[in-house]
Amino acid sequence: MTEKAELASLDVAAVLDRAAAGGRITPEEALVLYRDAPLHALGAAADAVRRRKYAGIEHIATYIIERNINYTNVCVTACKFCAFYAAPKDTKKGWTRDLDDILRRCAETVELGGTQIMFQGGHHPDYGVEYYESHFKAIKDAFPQLVIHSLGASEVEHMARISKVSVEEAITRIHEAGLDSFAGAGAELLPARPRKAIAPLKESGERWLEIMETAHKLGVESTSTMLMGTGETNAERIEHLRMIRDVQDRTGGFRAFIPYTYQPENNHLKGRTQATLFEYLRMIAIARLFLDNVQHIQGSWLTTGKEVGQLSLHYGADDLGSIMLEENVVSSAGAKHRSNRLEIIDLIRKAGRTPAQRATTYEHLVVHDDPANDPVDDRVVSHISSTAIEGGTAHPELKLIASN
Repeated sequence: MTEKAELASLDVAAVLDRAAAGGRITPEEALVLYRDAPLHALGAAADAVRRRKYAGIEHIATYIIERNINYTNVCVTACKFCAFYAAPKDTKKGWTRDLDDILRRCAETVELGGTQIMFQGGHHPDYGVEYYESHFKAIKDAFPQLVIHSLGASEVEHMARISKVSVEEAITRIHEAGLDSFAGAGAELLPARPRKAIAPLKESGERWLEIMETAHKLGVESTSTMLMGTGETNAERIEHLRMIRDVQDRTGGFRAFIPYTYQPENNHLKGRTQATLFEYLRMIAIARLFLDNVQHIQGSWLTTGKEVGQLSLHYGADDLGSIMLEENVVSSAGAKHRSNRLEIIDLIRKAGRTPAQRATTYEHLVVHDDPANDPVDDRVVSHISSTAIEGGTAHPELKLIASN
């Protein structure tokens, strides 16, 4: 029997029942479920796994308050899906923030109740390990309460090359300077064909995972991500999950998996079709079923909208991610959804779950179990901009929010 015939002969209901009961499924089975399982049955199976994994607190769904601080948009990588970067010679579009501006943004984050920052920018041709060391140390010295959950394997590869040091040394040095954990930045799509199509100058998917594995072994955990909808096949999406699961079996260092959808504006992937919202919900569910060794699955309301983010809580997600005080990378490609803490709390509650603000490591900081105790005057508003912030100045709306 050919592989195609074997896949066609799989009993979808039986595989779904086994997955819902906690059995490990193969990539081939995951592909069949992702492609053929009835949507609601797939979601129900994923939700059953979530409930069992979080027995006792299965009624809770979490969010975090953070700020993405873009330190530069100058980048040598030129990913085709990116609408944020400027080429190094583009002095009209390119910019870099000074340290004082970065620290001011950290201060605003603390004032607004944020607990985490994501240092996010481009692969600047002059920024080696020393740049990140000095900036992380300055942030930690001034704001030790802020968690620096930032960068990813691609930035590590770049800074190590610029400074002519090993990846191991680069990770060790920036960790000692203040980096707490890595984001899943730069994963995009890990299989070779779609990765080369959208990010031909980046390291391979295998190398991205190798660097993350090195970080995990050095005691630096991370998240993992997937960019959906740039022309990849269903099989390539499942292969992306397979590659993550294999590393997680060895290290246990991925805290969460976060799929998000490609935004088609202002970039070089003209004519590409975004992943549909149904495809996205199916991915949330199949990730919960297939990534049996990853604790958290995060729904992305930023790229799919608040209603779909809410639905993701019924398809296996346990977390709605960030109320971002600032975001300019995904929004520059067309993501314009925005929210505030009260809306996210209400969104979670109307999904039948109890909202809780979490830390980077997912401990519950505030459980909103009584609506009477919800914040009344909520100053925590996400700022989603369709254009990059230039000249190192805060967005006027954010200034107003911070001064109320």
